[in-house]
Amino acid sequence: MQNFKSHEVGKYLVTPMTKLDVAGHYCASVSIRRGMHDRVFRLTPHFDSATSAARYALAQGRQFVLNNQLI
Repeated sequence: MQNFKSHEVGKYLVTPMTKLDVAGHYCASVSIRRGMHDRVFRLTPHFDSATSAARYALAQGRQFVLNNQLI
């Protein structure tokens, strides 16, 4: 699992993460933290590079926070 730089979005800390699967593709996940509470979302698309997967995870995490989809 590879972590990338965290970004503050309002009261939340959004951290994209990637993992190489057995087929050689990168899976994307995003951690959304507020205080002591942390939620991790695994995202469906697979990518050819860790950078692409991290960008997607960050964008999705920002959307979750901005659209109040964490409940």
